[in-house]
Amino acid sequence: MRLVQVMVPAGKREAVLSALDEEGIDYVLSDETSGREYTAVVSFPLPTEAVEPVLAELRDAGLERDAYTVVLDAETVISRRFEELEERYAEDEDGNGDRIAREELEARATEMSPRLGAFVTMTVISAVVATAGLLLDSAAVVVGSMVIAPLIGPAMAASVGTVVDDEELFARGVKLQALGAVLAVASAAAFAAVLRYGQVVPFSVEEVFSIAEVRERLAPDVLSLPIALGSGVAGALSLSSGVSTALVGVMIAAALVPPTAVVGIGIAWGRPSTVAGAALLVVVNFVAINFAALATLWYKGYRPESFWRLDEARATTIRRVGVLGVAILLSTAVLGGVTVASYQSAQFETAAHEEADALLTGEAAVLDVAVTYGGFPFREPTAVTVTVGHPPGTTPPRIADELSRRLADDTAGPFGLGEPAAVDVSVRYVTVEDASTGAAGATGTDGTAGSVDPAGSAGAIGSAAG
Repeated sequence: MRLVQVMVPAGKREAVLSALDEEGIDYVLSDETSGREYTAVVSFPLPTEAVEPVLAELRDAGLERDAYTVVLDAETVISRRFEELEERYAEDEDGNGDRIAREELEARATEMSPRLGAFVTMTVISAVVATAGLLLDSAAVVVGSMVIAPLIGPAMAASVGTVVDDEELFARGVKLQALGAVLAVASAAAFAAVLRYGQVVPFSVEEVFSIAEVRERLAPDVLSLPIALGSGVAGALSLSSGVSTALVGVMIAAALVPPTAVVGIGIAWGRPSTVAGAALLVVVNFVAINFAALATLWYKGYRPESFWRLDEARATTIRRVGVLGVAILLSTAVLGGVTVASYQSAQFETAAHEEADALLTGEAAVLDVAVTYGGFPFREPTAVTVTVGHPPGTTPPRIADELSRRLADDTAGPFGLGEPAAVDVSVRYVTVEDASTGAAGATGTDGTAGSVDPAGSAGAIGSAAG
């Protein structure tokens, strides 16, 4: 519920009070003695859904927009007449339903758009914390970076500015979102570069991109889209219903902050092509959040104050929804390709494990299969490394050449089309106490003591390239 205070201009007192009486609203009238153009202050409680239609009635009665109108939260109103008013507006088709007034929505969206200095500072801090959390492989630290990210305000400001035809608010939201994305990537890249070249985290490229928190954001799939769309809908609903948006802000940050940090890490480690998937995820999430928020606010019934601006606002909204929708469809096609490629990658890895296992005899067993991929979005295997364990004193069969021939048919490009790709297959042999499980640890790996394939290549114990 709300407490509304209206400063009544000279000559408008009777019209304003008559409008309130016609609506059956109890009010308190106080004389305004400041000597300005206002003659009275009217205070009255209203249900939340009644604020917008009542203010519209007062404007029709002659209350100009230049007059001061203050809308406050009211904790409790104890009155049988107020309960009747609540019931009437809850059933009235002219009411707002469960949404706040258009004026409140615009004010909240403006307030949620932080000042430039605070926005820049919080964005840089959240990006740095996210980068540290990713490199530490700490989900808790990554979540902490989401809490402090100031990203929900600009997204909501752009959507609200569109539906109420406030170009200044829309432009501010778009500019802050673009600035936030650039700042986050730049801050993450700079911080990651300091860690790398300062030998604080002396990871190799392979080690960095094998970290679980980083790896899971390198190849986004279609499941990323409903997360972003849900974040946009939740943000718009929380904003329009007047409830806290803090937790929803964390959800929106979850879709934006970690991927931007991964892009920064890829730049710092000199592998921008590797993080193309994360960059795509950032773009898709920004577009989907704005699309969902814009469509939700328009569906909730928010429109410009002036009837004459309604057609213009509708055309603008439809145009922007259309542009965002096309962008989502295009990105969804790419994400679909990534999803299919990920499925085929899993099948290829399974086939490599099964083929290698079928070629082994005796007590030798496959311990691990590592596949290196290239290309985006349709990843193609470029190298396969199979680790084979065998008991001490035994000589396992050489399988690299035959395994390479068998895997050729499984690399015919995405969707099974195209020519088989050239894949480097290498096999590493290590001695273990129990080759079937790899128990008791490997004793001969990468040039240390262990059994040697008679035809093994120099520089790697038990290695044969196919």
